[in-house]
Amino acid sequence: MNKVRIIAATVAASAALTGCATGPNRNPNDPLEPMNRAMYKFNDTVDTNIAQPIAKGYQKVTPTPVRTAISNFFSNLGDLGNIANNLLQLRITDATEDLMRVAMNSVFGVAGLIDIATPAGLPKHHQDFGLTMARWGMPSGPYLVLPVFGPSTIRDGVGRAVDVRFNLLNYIEPAARNPMYIAQFISARSDLLGATDLLKQAALDPYSFVRDAYLQQRKSLTYRSQSSSAALPTYNEPGESGAAPATTPAVPGLPNYEDPGESGGASGATPNNAPAAPGLPQYDDPGADNAMPASAPAAASAAAPAAASAAAPATPASGPAVQK
Repeated sequence: MNKVRIIAATVAASAALTGCATGPNRNPNDPLEPMNRAMYKFNDTVDTNIAQPIAKGYQKVTPTPVRTAISNFFSNLGDLGNIANNLLQLRITDATEDLMRVAMNSVFGVAGLIDIATPAGLPKHHQDFGLTMARWGMPSGPYLVLPVFGPSTIRDGVGRAVDVRFNLLNYIEPAARNPMYIAQFISARSDLLGATDLLKQAALDPYSFVRDAYLQQRKSLTYRSQSSSAALPTYNEPGESGAAPATTPAVPGLPNYEDPGESGGASGATPNNAPAAPGLPQYDDPGADNAMPASAPAAASAAAPAAASAAAPATPASGPAVQK
Protein backbone atom coordinates (compact mmCIF):
# COMPACT_ATOMS: atom_id res chain seq x y z
CA MET A 1 0.00 0.00 0.00
CA ASN A 2 2.93 2.36 0.60
CA LYS A 3 3.94 2.06 -3.07
CA VAL A 4 0.43 2.92 -4.16
CA ARG A 5 0.37 5.99 -1.92
CA ILE A 6 3.76 7.19 -3.17
CA ILE A 7 2.70 6.85 -6.80
CA ALA A 8 -0.67 8.50 -6.20
CA ALA A 9 0.90 11.42 -4.32
CA THR A 10 3.50 11.95 -7.05
CA VAL A 11 0.87 11.90 -9.79
CA ALA A 12 -1.36 14.35 -7.92
CA ALA A 13 1.50 16.76 -7.21
CA SER A 14 2.75 16.70 -10.78
CA ALA A 15 -0.76 17.24 -12.14
CA ALA A 16 -1.08 20.32 -9.94
CA LEU A 17 2.25 21.68 -11.19
CA THR A 18 1.58 21.04 -14.87
CA GLY A 19 -0.14 24.35 -15.51
CA CYS A 20 2.65 26.52 -14.11
CA ALA A 21 5.67 24.64 -15.47
CA THR A 22 5.97 25.99 -18.99
CA GLY A 23 8.78 27.58 -20.95
CA PRO A 24 9.56 28.79 -24.48
CA ASN A 25 12.04 26.00 -25.39
CA ARG A 26 10.49 23.20 -23.39
CA ASN A 27 9.34 19.93 -24.90
CA PRO A 28 5.53 20.12 -25.17
CA ASN A 29 5.30 16.55 -23.89
CA ASP A 30 7.42 17.41 -20.85
CA PRO A 31 6.08 20.57 -19.16
CA LEU A 32 7.41 19.28 -15.82
CA GLU A 33 10.99 18.99 -17.06
CA PRO A 34 12.72 20.77 -14.14
CA MET A 35 11.02 18.56 -11.58
CA ASN A 36 11.47 15.48 -13.77
CA ARG A 37 15.18 16.12 -14.22
CA ALA A 38 15.62 16.45 -10.48
CA MET A 39 13.74 13.19 -9.93
CA TYR A 40 15.73 11.51 -12.70
CA LYS A 41 18.97 12.57 -11.04
CA PHE A 42 17.76 11.19 -7.72
CA ASN A 43 16.77 7.87 -9.32
CA ASP A 44 20.08 7.67 -11.18
CA THR A 45 22.02 8.23 -7.96
CA VAL A 46 20.08 5.51 -6.15
CA ASP A 47 20.44 3.18 -9.12
CA THR A 48 24.18 3.76 -9.53
CA ASN A 49 25.05 3.38 -5.84
CA ILE A 50 22.57 0.73 -4.73
CA ALA A 51 20.62 -1.08 -7.45
CA GLN A 52 23.40 -1.66 -9.98
CA PRO A 53 25.95 -3.08 -7.50
CA ILE A 54 23.31 -5.45 -6.11
CA ALA A 55 22.25 -6.53 -9.62
CA LYS A 56 25.86 -7.11 -10.69
CA GLY A 57 26.54 -9.13 -7.55
CA TYR A 58 23.37 -11.12 -8.19
CA GLN A 59 24.56 -11.91 -11.71
CA LYS A 60 27.99 -12.89 -10.46
CA VAL A 61 26.87 -15.35 -7.77
CA THR A 62 23.73 -16.73 -9.41
CA PRO A 63 24.02 -19.23 -12.29
CA THR A 64 22.30 -18.28 -15.52
CA PRO A 65 19.72 -21.12 -15.38
CA VAL A 66 18.67 -20.01 -11.90
CA ARG A 67 18.35 -16.37 -12.98
CA THR A 68 16.29 -17.46 -15.98
CA ALA A 69 14.02 -19.56 -13.78
CA ILE A 70 13.43 -16.65 -11.38
CA SER A 71 12.70 -14.28 -14.26
CA ASN A 72 10.28 -16.83 -15.75
CA PHE A 73 8.50 -17.19 -12.42
CA PHE A 74 7.73 -13.48 -12.13
CA SER A 75 6.89 -13.30 -15.83
CA ASN A 76 4.32 -16.03 -15.28
CA LEU A 77 2.77 -14.01 -12.45
CA GLY A 78 2.68 -10.98 -14.75
CA ASP A 79 0.64 -12.94 -17.29
CA LEU A 80 -2.26 -12.85 -14.82
CA GLY A 81 -2.36 -9.08 -15.14
CA ASN A 82 -2.08 -9.42 -18.91
CA ILE A 83 -5.19 -11.61 -18.91
CA ALA A 84 -7.21 -9.02 -16.99
CA ASN A 85 -6.08 -6.07 -19.12
CA ASN A 86 -6.63 -7.91 -22.39
CA LEU A 87 -10.15 -8.75 -21.29
CA LEU A 88 -10.77 -5.11 -20.37
CA GLN A 89 -9.51 -4.16 -23.84
CA LEU A 90 -11.76 -6.82 -25.44
CA ARG A 91 -8.73 -8.64 -26.86
CA ILE A 92 -10.22 -12.07 -26.43
CA THR A 93 -7.59 -13.88 -28.49
CA ASP A 94 -4.70 -12.37 -26.53
CA ALA A 95 -6.45 -13.07 -23.23
CA THR A 96 -7.01 -16.69 -24.25
CA GLU A 97 -3.35 -17.08 -25.20
CA ASP A 98 -2.27 -15.56 -21.88
CA LEU A 99 -4.58 -17.92 -20.00
CA MET A 100 -3.11 -20.87 -21.87
CA ARG A 101 0.40 -19.59 -21.10
CA VAL A 102 -0.31 -19.44 -17.38
CA ALA A 103 -1.89 -22.90 -17.37
CA MET A 104 0.90 -24.49 -19.41
CA ASN A 105 3.80 -22.84 -17.57
CA SER A 106 2.26 -23.38 -14.14
CA VAL A 107 1.55 -27.08 -14.71
CA PHE A 108 4.28 -28.26 -17.05
CA GLY A 109 6.82 -25.54 -16.28
CA VAL A 110 7.06 -26.19 -12.51
CA ALA A 111 5.09 -23.16 -11.26
CA GLY A 112 6.39 -21.01 -14.10
CA LEU A 113 10.11 -21.62 -13.54
CA ILE A 114 10.38 -23.00 -17.08
CA ASP A 115 8.82 -21.19 -20.03
CA ILE A 116 7.09 -23.96 -21.96
CA ALA A 117 4.50 -21.76 -23.67
CA THR A 118 6.79 -19.62 -25.83
CA PRO A 119 8.42 -22.54 -27.69
CA ALA A 120 4.92 -24.02 -28.04
CA GLY A 121 3.82 -20.98 -30.08
CA LEU A 122 2.04 -18.91 -27.41
CA PRO A 123 3.54 -15.39 -27.56
CA LYS A 124 4.19 -13.25 -24.51
CA HIS A 125 1.97 -10.15 -24.36
CA HIS A 126 2.88 -7.04 -22.39
CA GLN A 127 -0.12 -5.18 -21.04
CA ASP A 128 -0.82 -2.83 -18.16
CA PHE A 129 -3.69 -0.69 -16.96
CA GLY A 130 -2.18 2.39 -18.56
CA LEU A 131 -2.61 0.78 -21.98
CA THR A 132 -6.12 -0.24 -20.99
CA MET A 133 -7.00 3.38 -20.25
CA ALA A 134 -5.44 4.34 -23.59
CA ARG A 135 -7.71 1.79 -25.24
CA TRP A 136 -10.65 3.52 -23.54
CA GLY A 137 -9.57 6.85 -25.04
CA MET A 138 -7.84 8.51 -22.07
CA PRO A 139 -4.97 10.83 -23.13
CA SER A 140 -1.51 10.16 -21.76
CA GLY A 141 -0.96 13.54 -20.16
CA PRO A 142 2.48 15.06 -19.60
CA TYR A 143 5.66 13.07 -19.10
CA LEU A 144 6.42 12.21 -15.49
CA VAL A 145 9.37 10.63 -13.71
CA LEU A 146 8.28 8.62 -10.68
CA PRO A 147 10.59 7.99 -7.72
CA VAL A 148 12.24 4.57 -8.03
CA PHE A 149 9.81 3.49 -10.78
CA GLY A 150 11.31 5.84 -13.37
CA PRO A 151 9.75 7.20 -16.60
CA SER A 152 5.99 7.39 -16.87
CA THR A 153 3.12 9.76 -17.72
CA ILE A 154 0.13 10.96 -15.72
CA ARG A 155 -2.06 8.22 -17.21
CA ASP A 156 0.60 5.53 -16.90
CA GLY A 157 1.31 6.58 -13.33
CA VAL A 158 -2.34 6.01 -12.42
CA GLY A 159 -2.22 2.73 -14.30
CA ARG A 160 0.90 1.65 -12.45
CA ALA A 161 -0.79 2.36 -9.11
CA VAL A 162 -3.70 0.13 -10.16
CA ASP A 163 -1.31 -2.61 -11.33
CA VAL A 164 0.57 -2.52 -8.02
CA ARG A 165 -2.67 -2.54 -6.03
CA PHE A 166 -3.96 -5.68 -7.75
CA ASN A 167 -0.63 -7.47 -7.93
CA LEU A 168 -1.02 -11.05 -6.75
CA LEU A 169 1.89 -10.63 -4.34
CA ASN A 170 -0.19 -8.17 -2.29
CA TYR A 171 -2.51 -10.99 -1.25
CA ILE A 172 0.07 -13.18 0.46
CA GLU A 173 1.60 -12.86 3.92
CA PRO A 174 4.06 -9.96 4.37
CA ALA A 175 6.75 -12.36 5.55
CA ALA A 176 6.76 -13.94 2.08
CA ARG A 177 5.61 -10.92 0.09
CA ASN A 178 8.45 -8.51 0.90
CA PRO A 179 11.31 -10.91 -0.02
CA MET A 180 9.50 -11.72 -3.27
CA TYR A 181 9.18 -8.02 -4.11
CA ILE A 182 12.90 -7.58 -3.50
CA ALA A 183 13.74 -10.63 -5.61
CA GLN A 184 11.50 -9.36 -8.40
CA PHE A 185 13.18 -5.94 -8.36
CA ILE A 186 16.70 -7.41 -8.38
CA SER A 187 15.82 -9.84 -11.18
CA ALA A 188 14.32 -7.08 -13.32
CA ARG A 189 17.30 -4.77 -12.70
CA SER A 190 19.71 -7.55 -13.57
CA ASP A 191 18.00 -8.04 -16.93
CA LEU A 192 18.51 -4.34 -17.75
CA LEU A 193 22.23 -4.04 -17.01
CA GLY A 194 23.12 -4.27 -20.70
CA ALA A 195 20.69 -1.48 -21.57
CA THR A 196 22.23 0.75 -18.89
CA ASP A 197 25.71 0.34 -20.35
CA LEU A 198 24.40 1.14 -23.83
CA LEU A 199 22.62 4.24 -22.52
CA LYS A 200 25.78 5.63 -20.93
CA GLN A 201 27.80 5.05 -24.10
CA ALA A 202 25.32 6.31 -26.69
CA ALA A 203 23.37 9.16 -25.11
CA LEU A 204 24.73 12.68 -24.81
CA ASP A 205 21.78 13.65 -22.62
CA PRO A 206 20.58 10.47 -20.86
CA TYR A 207 17.46 12.19 -19.54
CA SER A 208 16.24 13.26 -22.99
CA PHE A 209 17.18 9.89 -24.47
CA VAL A 210 15.18 7.96 -21.86
CA ARG A 211 12.23 10.35 -22.13
CA ASP A 212 12.01 10.20 -25.93
CA ALA A 213 12.52 6.44 -26.04
CA TYR A 214 9.83 5.88 -23.42
CA LEU A 215 7.29 8.17 -25.09
CA GLN A 216 7.88 6.58 -28.50
CA GLN A 217 7.51 3.09 -27.09
CA ARG A 218 4.29 3.94 -25.26
CA LYS A 219 2.94 5.71 -28.33
CA SER A 220 3.57 2.57 -30.37
CA LEU A 221 1.88 0.36 -27.78
CA THR A 222 -1.00 2.82 -27.45
CA TYR A 223 -1.52 2.84 -31.22
CA ARG A 224 -1.73 -0.93 -31.14
CA SER A 225 -4.23 -0.76 -28.27
CA GLN A 226 -6.45 1.76 -30.07
CA SER A 227 -6.23 0.23 -33.54
CA SER A 228 -8.63 -2.42 -34.73
CA SER A 229 -7.90 -5.10 -37.26
CA ALA A 230 -8.53 -3.90 -40.80
CA ALA A 231 -11.39 -5.52 -42.64
CA LEU A 232 -10.20 -8.21 -45.03
CA PRO A 233 -11.93 -9.02 -48.33
CA THR A 234 -13.80 -12.31 -48.50
CA TYR A 235 -13.29 -14.66 -51.39
CA ASN A 236 -15.77 -17.40 -52.31
CA GLU A 237 -14.61 -20.72 -53.65
CA PRO A 238 -15.78 -21.34 -57.22
CA GLY A 239 -17.31 -24.66 -56.19
CA GLU A 240 -19.35 -23.26 -53.31
CA SER A 241 -23.12 -23.32 -53.75
CA GLY A 242 -24.74 -19.95 -54.20
CA ALA A 243 -21.45 -18.32 -55.11
CA ALA A 244 -21.94 -18.04 -58.87
CA PRO A 245 -19.38 -15.81 -60.60
CA ALA A 246 -22.17 -14.52 -62.89
CA THR A 247 -23.68 -12.64 -59.93
CA THR A 248 -20.59 -10.56 -59.29
CA PRO A 249 -21.09 -6.91 -60.22
CA ALA A 250 -19.58 -5.79 -63.48
CA VAL A 251 -16.70 -3.34 -63.47
CA PRO A 252 -17.62 -0.18 -65.42
CA GLY A 253 -15.76 0.12 -68.71
CA LEU A 254 -14.69 -3.53 -68.91
CA PRO A 255 -16.36 -6.27 -70.98
CA ASN A 256 -17.86 -9.26 -69.18
CA TYR A 257 -17.14 -12.74 -70.43
CA GLU A 258 -18.93 -15.89 -69.34
CA ASP A 259 -17.17 -19.19 -68.94
CA PRO A 260 -18.58 -21.58 -71.60
CA GLY A 261 -17.87 -24.52 -69.31
CA GLU A 262 -20.09 -23.30 -66.51
CA SER A 263 -23.26 -25.31 -66.15
CA GLY A 264 -25.30 -22.41 -64.90
CA GLY A 265 -25.16 -19.07 -63.20
CA ALA A 266 -27.44 -17.08 -61.04
CA SER A 267 -30.06 -16.83 -63.81
CA GLY A 268 -29.36 -20.19 -65.45
CA ALA A 269 -28.17 -18.51 -68.68
CA THR A 270 -26.05 -20.51 -71.11
CA PRO A 271 -23.86 -19.24 -73.94
CA ASN A 272 -26.57 -20.24 -76.48
CA ASN A 273 -29.33 -18.11 -75.03
CA ALA A 274 -27.15 -15.24 -73.90
CA PRO A 275 -28.51 -11.85 -75.00
CA ALA A 276 -27.07 -10.58 -78.24
CA ALA A 277 -24.74 -7.64 -78.09
CA PRO A 278 -26.06 -4.76 -80.21
CA GLY A 279 -24.22 -4.17 -83.46
CA LEU A 280 -22.47 -7.57 -83.53
CA PRO A 281 -23.43 -10.51 -85.80
CA GLN A 282 -24.53 -13.71 -84.09
CA TYR A 283 -23.38 -17.14 -85.24
CA ASP A 284 -24.86 -20.47 -84.22
CA ASP A 285 -22.54 -23.32 -83.39
CA PRO A 286 -23.09 -25.99 -86.11
CA GLY A 287 -22.18 -28.72 -83.64
CA ALA A 288 -24.60 -27.62 -80.97
CA ASP A 289 -27.25 -30.25 -80.38
CA ASN A 290 -29.68 -28.01 -78.63
CA ALA A 291 -29.72 -24.92 -80.76
CA MET A 292 -32.22 -22.61 -79.19
CA PRO A 293 -34.97 -21.22 -81.45
CA ALA A 294 -34.88 -18.24 -79.20
CA SER A 295 -31.85 -17.09 -81.15
CA ALA A 296 -33.87 -17.02 -84.40
CA PRO A 297 -34.98 -13.41 -84.03
CA ALA A 298 -31.40 -12.29 -83.90
CA ALA A 299 -30.50 -14.52 -86.88
CA ALA A 300 -33.56 -13.39 -88.84
CA SER A 301 -32.74 -9.78 -88.31
CA ALA A 302 -29.24 -10.45 -89.55
CA ALA A 303 -30.47 -12.57 -92.53
CA ALA A 304 -33.14 -10.10 -93.72
CA PRO A 305 -30.69 -7.75 -95.47
CA ALA A 306 -29.00 -10.74 -97.09
CA ALA A 307 -32.32 -12.07 -98.45
CA ALA A 308 -33.21 -8.69 -99.82
CA SER A 309 -29.86 -8.38 -101.54
CA ALA A 310 -30.20 -11.92 -102.94
CA ALA A 311 -33.61 -11.12 -104.44
CA ALA A 312 -32.56 -7.78 -105.89
CA PRO A 313 -30.58 -9.09 -108.95
CA ALA A 314 -33.68 -10.84 -110.37
CA THR A 315 -35.37 -7.55 -111.13
CA PRO A 316 -32.53 -5.99 -113.12
CA ALA A 317 -32.05 -9.31 -114.96
CA SER A 318 -35.49 -9.04 -116.53
CA GLY A 319 -34.89 -5.48 -117.56
CA PRO A 320 -32.49 -6.15 -120.44
CA ALA A 321 -34.72 -8.95 -121.74
CA VAL A 322 -37.53 -6.50 -122.13
CA GLN A 323 -35.21 -4.10 -123.90
CA LYS A 324 -34.30 -6.75 -126.50
